[in-house]
Amino acid sequence: MQDAAGTEELALRAAAGEPGALDLLLQRLEPEVMRRCGRFLPCREDAEEATQDVLLQVARKITGFEGRSRFSTWLYTVVANCSRQKYRELKRRSAEQPHVIDAAQHVDPRTTSVIAGSRVDLLEALERLEREHPHLVAPLVYRDICQLEYAEVAERVGIPLGTLKSRLHEARKQVRPWLSDAS
Repeated sequence: MQDAAGTEELALRAAAGEPGALDLLLQRLEPEVMRRCGRFLPCREDAEEATQDVLLQVARKITGFEGRSRFSTWLYTVVANCSRQKYRELKRRSAEQPHVIDAAQHVDPRTTSVIAGSRVDLLEALERLEREHPHLVAPLVYRDICQLEYAEVAERVGIPLGTLKSRLHEARKQVRPWLSDAS
């Protein structure tokens, strides 16, 4: 984020109910939140919707932020949860309302973004990991997608650093073949 210390301070002021602090915080966060949601969701419009969900959650729950951990860590949790929720919603909606593909709007797979495809594959792998090994999801999301430091992830998940590294190793081992199969 632009000025991490300033954002942390602003978050504490917003949590304390200081007038105007929340609006300023949301304005400052929006570009970073959009970028981070884009790491999860391949379609820009979906990332924008998830960004709005994140900002709404921040606005609703900022008073619960006590400053015991860094605001950025708290924010990344909200980003990960909202992005994954948006993906589930899109997947459910797609299953409920299948639509006929119009040949004029059909996307040529040769020109489709490899990055977009890999993000969808990653979201599918996270869904599968959550079904089969739910305790491995948070370490993988926080470290590999949100790119938090190991110590920060361990603190956030509430486990010792060694346990975190072990779970992260196992999560990567589980997900790797699923991502290979998808390509």
